[in-house]
Amino acid sequence: MKNASTAFVALTALFWGLSGGIGGILMSDGWDAFVVSWYRGAIGLLFVLVWLMLRPGGSGLTNYRLWFWSVIAGLGVAGNFAFYFVSIEEGSVSVAATLMYSAPVFVYLVSFTLKLEKSTPRKWAAIAVVMLGIVLLTQVYDIGTSGVTLTGVGAGLLAGLSYAIFIFGFKYAAPHGSPQAILSIAFAVLVTILIWPSDGSEVIAVLSAPDWMLFAVLGVLGAGLSFILYIVGLNHTAPAVASIVAMVEPVTASIFGVLILSETLAGLQIVGMALILVTVTVLSVKSDTRLAEPSES
Repeated sequence: MKNASTAFVALTALFWGLSGGIGGILMSDGWDAFVVSWYRGAIGLLFVLVWLMLRPGGSGLTNYRLWFWSVIAGLGVAGNFAFYFVSIEEGSVSVAATLMYSAPVFVYLVSFTLKLEKSTPRKWAAIAVVMLGIVLLTQVYDIGTSGVTLTGVGAGLLAGLSYAIFIFGFKYAAPHGSPQAILSIAFAVLVTILIWPSDGSEVIAVLSAPDWMLFAVLGVLGAGLSFILYIVGLNHTAPAVASIVAMVEPVTASIFGVLILSETLAGLQIVGMALILVTVTVLSVKSDTRLAEPSES
């Protein structure tokens, strides 16, 4: 079971990495980042609602604490999806995925503020290394010619911050209900929020466009199937293992960007990416601020 659970987490990371590349293709075809984000979340909502209907026991839907923290998680996942695709649109899949992978740094900073985790010189040194990696990866010192805009850098970091918010929301909602109930509320919040910045005519146009299949694949791999596999996988996967396996996501996204979207990375950018991936993985392995163990549902 442990091997299967680890495989689920790895498959999830692979799917999330591919979703960045698929989103990049859709936006290169002219689709708006918010429309792409909305469809990813809307299809995800359909999947988790079916999961909730099949396993309704212990949902906790009458508990106001579940609703409060699930809404927080929804704000986080909405920001994560939207800022991630904006970052890709303004830069590249490789840079956006790696910046988003810096989410554990934000988890640490929030944990320090809320006194959920002890601040130590070693942790601050690790965070400083990640910051150096971000500078090298994004080439902010040469932003005019690096192909990555300040908007892209900011959106990538906000995607990581938003994912940290999702982690905390999910963690505090978990004791009050089932994972499928939490995700159903979270994705409903996402769909409600992201419809506002989306172009309504473009949302409708997707249904009859040649790219509709790509939107469907994005929703299934990027939200619907992946979140279910991730939650199930975490039930029997050690936090350290899950943190290491999660590196599959930015690596997959980067390979997709280079091979499919013809993106390029300079030598210093590759060094920066390596600094971020290795340091964040170590931080995640040693951190006790991860997603709460989902209840068996």
